[in-house]
Amino acid sequence: MSKPAPSGRAKRSHSTGSTTTIQPPAPPPTRMTPPPVSADQRRAMIAESAYLRAAARGFSGGDAVADWLASERDVDALLSGGRD
Repeated sequence: MSKPAPSGRAKRSHSTGSTTTIQPPAPPPTRMTPPPVSADQRRAMIAESAYLRAAARGFSGGDAVADWLASERDVDALLSGGRD
């Protein structure tokens, strides 16, 4: 087989002069970061948790300070995203 004869004309590339850069999408976050809370919001969360602890045992027995401290640990762990 024989090759076709060249036409003698150079092929031109058609360029508009503008370039478009396509950025790949950002990867999804691996873990959602909870929004920051104020000191008042944190205290309210601890108070509610301590109340619910006391309510769960019918408000009898137990220790309010122990409820508060346990609730404080739970809320701080929740707010830190388990990075303690």
